[in-house]
Amino acid sequence: MLEKTFRGHEAFLHFLVMKHCFLRLLTYAALGILWLLHWLPLPALRGIGWLLGLLIYVFGRERRRVAHTNLRLCFPELGVVGRRRLVRRHFVAFARAFLDRTLLWWMARAQLERLIRVRGREHLASPDGRPTIVLAPHFVGLDAGGTMVAMLKPGVSVYATQKNPVINDVLLRGRTRFNSPVLLSRHDGMRKALRAMQEGHVFYYLPDQDFGSRDALFVPFFGVNAATITGVSRIARLTGAHVVPCITRMLSDGYEVELQPAWKNYPGESIAVDTQRMNAFIEAQVRLMPEQYNWLHRRFKTRPPGEKSFY
Repeated sequence: MLEKTFRGHEAFLHFLVMKHCFLRLLTYAALGILWLLHWLPLPALRGIGWLLGLLIYVFGRERRRVAHTNLRLCFPELGVVGRRRLVRRHFVAFARAFLDRTLLWWMARAQLERLIRVRGREHLASPDGRPTIVLAPHFVGLDAGGTMVAMLKPGVSVYATQKNPVINDVLLRGRTRFNSPVLLSRHDGMRKALRAMQEGHVFYYLPDQDFGSRDALFVPFFGVNAATITGVSRIARLTGAHVVPCITRMLSDGYEVELQPAWKNYPGESIAVDTQRMNAFIEAQVRLMPEQYNWLHRRFKTRPPGEKSFY
């Protein structure tokens, strides 16, 4: 009986090892395909992205439902048909940006500088020597904007650790190609980021997702209370940092990164007022290109006590 049990465990362990090896092989094969794609001309890559986006739209039922829910809350005036069209356009933009990451990971610097144009790079300079927070909302061109900012100045940012270690390693290497940026996991906390800012790194900060109620306030976003982290205001108060908004637009022939002038009179009278100002700013930018904002994220997942979930 004991021998039989041991053999069963041994077979199960063997199965797990084989499964791990198979998944790793599949990962390397997928990365090989992505590496090959980066040699394609941009119009061809965007064409593949269009097809991939439509396929994800058709088969990605759960994310499609999340996007429809977000847009129903934020753009009720569009109606069902208008929101459906916007969701399809967003899936295409999302897929194109995903494939464009192959260019960010492997394309030569000189080519990237032609692909990603910058307006307002002078706003990254801090004439008074204070640290800089680059406020980067979650548009699909976020990685292109981060790559260009990293090419302009040493930076620090926070990333989400991927479950697949091979993918995680590729993402890290792709995002640390220029100027040796400091990349921190969300589990590292903010102390290391603050230290890097004091050493002259600009903080490429992505504060517009729902990370739960911790260190967050419920602030209107498109008229709906959204759990919003207060880090921009808190860090600006702690370090005296300038806040420079960074909006990255996907264009037919590449990307445009717009670095806007540092916010005046910031931080303001309270953290709550500062956070409302941030959400109002992001909302205004989203209205300019709604198909490029990340609607696949459950932005309104965390609800005030007693409120039912939208999802």
